[in-house]
This record gives sequence, structure tokens and C-alpha cells, in this order.
Amino acid sequence: MKVTPWEVEGSVDYDKLIKEFGTQKIDDRLISRIRKHSKELHMFLRRGFYFSHRDLNLVLDDYDKGKGFFLYTGRKPSGPLHIGHLTPMLFTKWLQDVYDVNLYIEITDDEKFVFDRNTDWKQIDAWAEDNIKDIAALGFDPDRTFIFKDREYVRHVYPLILDVARRVTFSTVKAVFGFTSESNIGQIFYPAYQMIPTMLEKKRCLIPCALDQDPYFRVQRDVAEAVGYNKTSVIHSKFLPPLQGVQGKMSASMVDTAMWLTDDEKTVKKKVNKYAFSGGQATVEEHRKKGGNPDIDVPFQWLKILFEPDDKKLKKIEDDYRSGALLTGELKAILIDKVNKFLEEHRKKKEKVDIEKFMKTGKLAQKMWETYYE
Repeated sequence: MKVTPWEVEGSVDYDKLIKEFGTQKIDDRLISRIRKHSKELHMFLRRGFYFSHRDLNLVLDDYDKGKGFFLYTGRKPSGPLHIGHLTPMLFTKWLQDVYDVNLYIEITDDEKFVFDRNTDWKQIDAWAEDNIKDIAALGFDPDRTFIFKDREYVRHVYPLILDVARRVTFSTVKAVFGFTSESNIGQIFYPAYQMIPTMLEKKRCLIPCALDQDPYFRVQRDVAEAVGYNKTSVIHSKFLPPLQGVQGKMSASMVDTAMWLTDDEKTVKKKVNKYAFSGGQATVEEHRKKGGNPDIDVPFQWLKILFEPDDKKLKKIEDDYRSGALLTGELKAILIDKVNKFLEEHRKKKEKVDIEKFMKTGKLAQKMWETYYE
């Protein structure tokens, strides 16, 4: 197993990662507290997809005391988005809706530039614009959301970046991120910027992200109080599995099997039917007799994580598949239909989105362009 901010390989043991990273499981007490605020839990929480945290209890304490909190997430513009990229964004939107809080979305164009020597700014800017449209189309509040590109906003936060950077040693980032003598100094400096959105307000910050992104915020927690801000809180998700199997995560590097937001109906059908790992039996007769295993079946796992919010419907699909009443091809057809409906609706929203509201003209965006952080 290898889990870093840039690579996820092998069979992921989430319990082991909790111990290695020093995080805590989300327990029933925390779930109950969130349910009191939200009435109905997001399926990511009901089904254990978000499973680990750092100081989520303190975020809820602050909210209950009337202090509030804010949210932060981000995206590196390294190409188009696939559905795996959406899981933190969708959960972040739900949190914003429930708690009515500000959200900062960092587009890390500088990260892409320093980590990929073969990419120029023209390509990065094109990807960034497309990514921002996809993100904005998810329905965030334009007056409480600020989306910014690092190299455009840097003049507003550069003194704060330097204050953070001088408190983090090379030995720390080398140990946390695995930098070597071959790493360029842009890569070594970059993590200081990724910590900055956690300090855009004096309130506590909550970051929904997959567990592989946690290292950035472990370092933030080491230096935040020294520069006058709160240690950030984090809530971690598991990985959306790739089509090929339930271990690991969907990767943009596997172009043919990632499910892109631009995939048309025929492409979705082809990918699911050809590549999606099945928990079914080898023949129809055997499947009817023995049933399938939804625990290792990727179409079922995608329904569970993203595409079937109704618990009763999901339970029936699971029971029918285990009993053999539902065949593998029928289960795949359910997923194909839901994915295509989701992507069609998303593309319609994307065509109508006005990214200027999130980047320039919305209330929070206007405030942020008038603010400088020393």
C-alpha cells in the first residue's frame, strides 16, 4: 500500500491508515451531532464513505457556540474532471447548504506548473477554466463561495505564505511529502501556499478531502497557531474505486477506464460493460444459484457511494444481487442509466454557470479581492 498526495497504489487498508496518519474514526456520537443540524445525513456519512477526521468535534463545538466555521477545498488543473474528483466537492456543497458557511476553493495552477515540466501556462489556464465551470455547476452559493487561482491571488497572501514557509523546515517537508535532491525548489515551497486557505478567516476551517491529502494539513496544524490562526480540522473520505476493482482509486492517468464528466451515453455504457469489475458468477445458472458479492462488485459500490441515495432501493438491489435474482448485466444497466442521467444534468448546469460570480462579483469574492493578508 502506498498513499501520498500524488500516488495511491495497492490494496488500501483504511484502519491501518488511521493509525499511521494519527487520525480518528468518525463515531456514532459525531454522527448524531451532525444529524441534529442536518435532519437527514448525507449518504456519504450514512454509508461510512467519510470515515475519519481531525478535530471535527471542535468544529461542531464552535458551531453550537455560535462561533461558526468555514470550508476549504481545491483542485489542481491537470486535465478534465472525472467523477472521482467530484466526491469531495459534492460533500462540501452539502456542508455549505447545511451550515450556511463560507467556502474557499483553491485552484492550484502553480502546483501543476512546478510538478509537471511538460505543461505550459496556456494549457493550465484552459484546464483551470474548464475545471472551475465543472465545480461551479455543482450548485455552490455564489455569494458565500470564492474560487481563486493561486498565481492570480498570490499578491493578497504572499506575506502570510512567507510567514508559514519560514516556520516549516526542509526536513519536515522531505519527511512528509517524500521530496528528494531531485525535487525542484518550487515543489518544496508550494505546500506553504496550499495551507493558506485554512487561514483566510479567524474561525476554524474544515476541509473535506480524501485521506491522501491529509499530509498538507498535518503540517498546517504544526504552524497555524504560531502565525495566529486555528489548527485546521479535516474530514476524510475513502477513495472512489476504479472500474477495474474495489481497491485503490480512480486515476486520471488511466484514461480509458476513468469516467470523465464529458463521456457520452455510448462511452459510459461501453466502459461499464467492458471494464467494471463484477462480483457475479461465471454463468447465469451459477449466479442464480449462488448469487453475487456486492462487496467486491464495482457497479454496486458506485451506486452505494454516489448514484443511489435511497437506502431502501439500494438495500433491495443488494439483496437481489446476493440472492441471484439480479444478474450482473442488470446491475450494470442500473448504474449506466444513473451515471448517464447524472452527467447529462451536470452538462446542462455547466452550460449555464457564470464563474465570474464565484471568482469576482459574488459577495465573498468581492470581499476577498479587497483584502490583503499580512
